[in-house]
Amino acid sequence: MALELRQYQKDAIQKLREGFAAGHKSQLLYLGTGGGKTEIAIAMLDAARKKGSKAAMILDRIVLCDQTSARLDKYKVDHGVLQAGHWRYRPYEAIQVCSAQTLEKRGSFPGLDLLVIDECHSQRKTTIDFIKNNPHIRVVGLSASPFTKGLARTYSNVVSPITTKQLVDQGSLVPLRVFIAKEVDMQGAKKVAGEWSTAAATERGVRITGDVVSEWAKKTREVFGKPEKTLVFAAGVDHAANLSEKFQEAGYNFISLSYKDDEEWKRKVIEDFAKPDSSIIGLIACDILTKGFDNEYVKIGVSARPFSKSFSSHIQQMGRVMRSNQANPESKPFAIWLDHSGNYLRFKDDWDNLFEDGVKELKDGAEKAKPEPTQKEKKESKCSACGALWTAGSDTCYNCGHVLERNNLVIQVQGEMQELTSGGTRESKQEFWNQMIWLMRYQGWSKGRASHLYRDKFGVWPKSLRDDTPAMVLPETKRFMDKKLKDFLKSIKSERK
Repeated sequence: MALELRQYQKDAIQKLREGFAAGHKSQLLYLGTGGGKTEIAIAMLDAARKKGSKAAMILDRIVLCDQTSARLDKYKVDHGVLQAGHWRYRPYEAIQVCSAQTLEKRGSFPGLDLLVIDECHSQRKTTIDFIKNNPHIRVVGLSASPFTKGLARTYSNVVSPITTKQLVDQGSLVPLRVFIAKEVDMQGAKKVAGEWSTAAATERGVRITGDVVSEWAKKTREVFGKPEKTLVFAAGVDHAANLSEKFQEAGYNFISLSYKDDEEWKRKVIEDFAKPDSSIIGLIACDILTKGFDNEYVKIGVSARPFSKSFSSHIQQMGRVMRSNQANPESKPFAIWLDHSGNYLRFKDDWDNLFEDGVKELKDGAEKAKPEPTQKEKKESKCSACGALWTAGSDTCYNCGHVLERNNLVIQVQGEMQELTSGGTRESKQEFWNQMIWLMRYQGWSKGRASHLYRDKFGVWPKSLRDDTPAMVLPETKRFMDKKLKDFLKSIKSERK
């Protein structure tokens, strides 16, 4: 079939061309998982070929090379796979697909004009050195999570053609319904370079394996009426094997995959799982499924590997279940995310900002460990009847219809598993900011005063919020303002004493 790009994909290519024209030799294309980075890459590779140039795409693993080669075949784009013994070894083709490991062994790529690097946030040293040693080659790195240290030193420009929210709004991705389940207790667990060690996460994760299985069985039938295709992200190889065993004992065909398994066996399992009528209900792995795994039939993701600082990994995992079923959109209006890791609350503000705004610039620093939400914070803002986050400005729970006695914005509840809706916190922030706008327009407040009150409320400055939806101040906001004023006056009196 012919490759037909969507408008935002065409816009991405145009912006990259403008970046090259402006003198940027290495650029990074940010696009949410499922946004079609591979299609954009193929279009660029083919355009280079048609101009008589030589182009290559570097992927992180050999299995991804085969998947990309199959995608090129789908669009009838001639190419070779640069791997000794590969059936498609055609070094004479203008387009070459190869693994990063192959590039490391070769050390050079004669005559190359365009290099596309998939999952460029992985930051392999040999690939970075190759870029630096070949400044004449135009480079495009692809990533859905460009937050690792050093990217800004390799890529001088970032192109972000569309946000994840816009992809959801237009149906290219599906929204997530997030449930907070019994989480892995990582208190006091060993950390390595600021991240919980795999051994510690595995040891703690095995303790709640039974809860993972039972909660999945409960939710898949409660939400979908039957078992649906699932990806489970485990803490380690042993944890994945333990989960697979417990799912099998419960009567569900879940298979664990790891680097220890034969590559051909893994390929066949993934191909079988991809079939709509496969007997395999779920796949379990550590990181194999976070890169290049695309399956529009997956409706459930289970997070069982806690991350202290790796927002990148969290994004990659969630993205694997958000791909829409373009052939039959009605069959997958949303996906559910069962969070046993605590990652969703841990990274919620970062996710809300990325979801709404995309990536505007690359930062050179490394990801930092996030502070743990308190038990109080974990219980707040959820419907006491079903655990769903309250929609800002509403007195009725969208999920179960429970009516809220609205005497405070924060509700403390108990619950075994609690649902959060994507963007809920952002909606609460927008609601509060709407009231600040009203105060600025009709009470003569300055924007600085309103922004400082917002910061007192949420701990961050107002960012990327609408300024055209004023709303009258709610009683709970008035109480918050009164308290802040009393605290301020009290501090003044203390200073004078």
